[in-house]
Amino acid sequence: MGQAVLVHKNMTFTKLSIKRKETYPVPGEAPSTNETNVWAIFRALRDSHTQFGLRPGHMQTLQALLSFLKPGHGETVFASNSEICRRVGGIDERTLRRHIDRFLELGFMTRHDSPNRKRYRVRSSDGQCISYGVSLSPLIERANELLAVAQEVENRRRDCIFIRKQILTKLAQLEEFCPESPFISEVRKTLRRKLSVVEYRALLVKAETECDTMSTAVDTPKATYLPANDGQNDRHLSKSEKEDKDLERRETTENPKIRTLTTVCNEATAFATNMLRTWDDVDHHARTLAPMMGIHTTTYEKAKTAIGAQKASCAIFIMLQLGNRIRNFGAYFHSITLGRRVNQFNPSMLLERLASAEGPPA
Repeated sequence: MGQAVLVHKNMTFTKLSIKRKETYPVPGEAPSTNETNVWAIFRALRDSHTQFGLRPGHMQTLQALLSFLKPGHGETVFASNSEICRRVGGIDERTLRRHIDRFLELGFMTRHDSPNRKRYRVRSSDGQCISYGVSLSPLIERANELLAVAQEVENRRRDCIFIRKQILTKLAQLEEFCPESPFISEVRKTLRRKLSVVEYRALLVKAETECDTMSTAVDTPKATYLPANDGQNDRHLSKSEKEDKDLERRETTENPKIRTLTTVCNEATAFATNMLRTWDDVDHHARTLAPMMGIHTTTYEKAKTAIGAQKASCAIFIMLQLGNRIRNFGAYFHSITLGRRVNQFNPSMLLERLASAEGPPA
């Protein structure tokens, strides 16, 4: 009934107020508002126009039609074809008719022709009116549908970007092991095309499988030779326990210097927002990195209690530096700080090997 349109001389159309039984949610506005933001609808259709078989030219025509809506004249465009063509940017009338016909086919517009094909509105004495022209009311009535389609398109776009970044991360990890791998060049060639979410996910699975295969080869433990009889076994265990205790005592007193740790483990250092000057700084940064690596905070605190804060934080820094050579950060951290490999973990030795470009211990 009551209808109001805000129009500026420079053709910047804002909102069309229409009294309806149902309204659609407009971002940034209260759900109870009676204002229907036609430009939000236009943007939704613009962002999802390929889903309806529309081209940019169609959207330019629609934008021009919306700009003709006038205060008190509702949702019908009364401008002539020549005036619409001029506002679109000089297209010919044949193209304009083709664009309007496409919108009619999709149900976004309706056309009410007068007997003489002119576009105008007539009113009776009691307030009734008849509008002859191109009505955009079907477009506004389908606001919820268009906004939902646009949101779905945006979600797919974001998912594709997210999965693509994961794939590129896996490729970077693979390049450290085997830069000449044909798998890497094949995937990069595939990524040049515009893929669907399903195709991106399938490609990510392949990349993860390739990383797991490569990581397994790197992290394969060395063979352990057992003694031939029980007597030798007892002596071996006794000797091993003594060596483990000696090694544990040496490691407690031989933690690396902070400068060495932060210089060699530049991957962890790169995430720091402040200079790492003290072991408290290192510990705080390691506690921040642990959850990002899939290591629960409780596990990290238990490791600090078991082997000390310095060794626990060193473990985080070194593991992040090793990167894709560790298949499971959580399991590996538990093994070297709380599990069976706790007495084999020597931060100083590992840092020396990393600094000299040697591989990690098995």
